Amino acid sequence: MFELLITMLERLGIIVMIAFILTRFQFFRDMIYQERVNKQQQYKAILFFGFFGIIGTYSGLSLNADTQQFNRWASDLAFEEAIANSRVIGIVLAGLFGGYKVGIGAGLIAGIHRFTLGGFTAIACGFATIISGVLAGYFHKKGSPVRLSTAFLIGSSAEALQMFIIILTAKPMEKAVSLVEIIGVPMILANGLGSALFLLIIKNVVNEEKKEGALQTQKALRIADQTLVFLRNGINSSSASEVCKILHKEIKAKAVAITNTTEILAHVGMGNDHHKPTHPIQTQITKDVIKNGRLVVANDQTILCSVANCPLGAAVIAPLKQRDAIIGTLKVYFRSEKEITNLEVEMISGLSVLLSNQLEIAEAEKSYQLAKEAEIKVLQAQISPHFLFNTLNTVVSLIRVNPNKARKLLITLSKFLRQNLSSTTVNMTSLEQELIHTKAYLVIEETRFSDKLKVIYDIDKRALAYKIPPLTLQPIVENTVKHAFKDMEHNCIINVSICIKKGSAHISVSDNGSGMNEERINQIGNEQIDSEYGTGLALYNVNRRLVMNFGDESKLKITSSLNKGTEINFAIPLPKEENTRG
Repeated sequence: MFELLITMLERLGIIVMIAFILTRFQFFRDMIYQERVNKQQQYKAILFFGFFGIIGTYSGLSLNADTQQFNRWASDLAFEEAIANSRVIGIVLAGLFGGYKVGIGAGLIAGIHRFTLGGFTAIACGFATIISGVLAGYFHKKGSPVRLSTAFLIGSSAEALQMFIIILTAKPMEKAVSLVEIIGVPMILANGLGSALFLLIIKNVVNEEKKEGALQTQKALRIADQTLVFLRNGINSSSASEVCKILHKEIKAKAVAITNTTEILAHVGMGNDHHKPTHPIQTQITKDVIKNGRLVVANDQTILCSVANCPLGAAVIAPLKQRDAIIGTLKVYFRSEKEITNLEVEMISGLSVLLSNQLEIAEAEKSYQLAKEAEIKVLQAQISPHFLFNTLNTVVSLIRVNPNKARKLLITLSKFLRQNLSSTTVNMTSLEQELIHTKAYLVIEETRFSDKLKVIYDIDKRALAYKIPPLTLQPIVENTVKHAFKDMEHNCIINVSICIKKGSAHISVSDNGSGMNEERINQIGNEQIDSEYGTGLALYNVNRRLVMNFGDESKLKITSSLNKGTEINFAIPLPKEENTRG
C-alpha cells in the first residue's frame, strides 16, 4: 500500500505539467475570473478536463486482483484487473471551476473512456467518475475562489465515493473488497493531494500574473505622474527629451526615442550619438513607419521591427495620436528581438496610449484657457459702453452751464477711457492701477453729483501690489452711484476700503443708500436681472471674472438692509510666488 502511494504521488508530476499548461488557455482564465462562462467556453472546458481525466486513467497503475501484481502503466485490462489512477482530479477540478454542467460533461468523457478499457470494475469506475463531477459541481460557487482545503476534501471524498461504489456494484464482491483494501487509502490520499496541488499551482501562476500586472500598473501610473508636467504644453524637442529620460529609466530599455512625422525629437540611451534627427538611418526609419500621417505597419497599431545598420538591433514602435491622427511615434530600442517579450510590447503600447491621452488633455486644457481668456475679454468689453454712456450724459449737461468744468471733465474722461481701453489687453492689473482708474471715475461722478456725493478712502498701501482683474472695482462703485442713491438728493456717502487680512487683500465698497431686500441680494452677482432699474450685468460680469480667476472664495459677498445701505466686499488671495516666498 505504501509503495502504491509513493508511486501515485510521483506521478502527480504529470498533474503539475497539465496544471501549468491549463493556465495558458483563455477559456480557463475566463472560468477563474468570470462569474459565468458562455457555452463555447463550457464546451472547451468539458473537452479539456475530460481529456485530463483520460490522461489520469492512462497514467495509473493496473492491478491484477488475483495475483496482486502491479503493471507500471494502464492500458487494455483483463477482467480480473483494475486501475489505481488519478482520473478523479480532472473531474473534480472541472466541477469546482465550471459548475455541475462542466463536471458532468468531463465525467461522461472520462467515465465512458474508463468503461471501454474493461476490467471487473469498469462499470463502477465509469459511473463513479460521473458522480464525482456532480459532487464537485455542487460545491461550485460563482464569483467565489476555490480553497485548497475544499479541493483536497472534494478530491478525497470523490475517490472515497468511488471505492464505496466499487464495493457495492463490482462482481465478484470478494475481489472488489480486496481491491479497495489495497488501493483505497493511497488513491483517496493521492487524489485529494493531487486536487489541492493542481489548484495551488494555478493559484500561484495567476497570483504571479496579478502581481506583475499590479507592478506594471504602478509603473504606468508613476510614468503618467512624471510625464504629465512636461506634456502640458504639447510635444516638442524639450518635452520629448524629458519624457524619454523618464521612460528610459522606468522601462530599462537600451534606448528610447520620440519622433514627430518627419524627424526624431529626442533620443535617450545607447547610441544617442548615432540617432540624431538628421541621421539618415533614423530619418529613413521615421519616413518608413509614418507616411501621410499613418503608421503603415500593422494597421496603425504597435509594431515590432528590425533596425538595420544600427547598434541597436530591434525596436518596438508605437503611434502617438491626437484626434485619431498620428502625430509621431514612441520607439523603444533593444539589442535584439529576443529581448522583447509580449509583456514589453503590451506595456509600450499602453504607454503610447497614455502619452497620447496626455497630449489630448494638454490640447483640451489649452483650448479651455483660450476660451476662458476670450470670455474675459468679452466680459471686459461689455463693461465699457455702460460707463461711457453715463459719463457722456454728464459732460453734455455741463457744457452749457460750466464749460470750464466740462473741459476738465473731458480731460479726465479721456485719461479714463485710455486706461479703460488698455485694460482690455491685459488679464490682470495691480490694485493700485485699479484704484487710480476708480478714482478717475469718481472724480467724474462727483462732478456730476456736485455736492451730493462724498467718497471716503481707507487704503492700506501694502495691498496695492496685489493683482486683480481689470475693471473690477470701478463697476462696483458705478453700481453704487447709479442704484444706491437714485432717490437721494444729498449726503450720499461711499466708503472704499482696501486692507490685508490673513494674507489676502480685502476690498469693500459700502454706501448709505436705499439698500435692498433679501431676494435681490441673492440675485445680484449670481444672475442677470430683468427689472426696470437695470439688468445687473455689471456685477454679474465682475463676479464671474473673480470666480474664474481665483475660485469661489473670491466671489462677491453682499450685505444690505432697506434704507440703511449696502456693503459689497471680496478678497484677493496672495499671488502664489509671493506666498511661496513667505
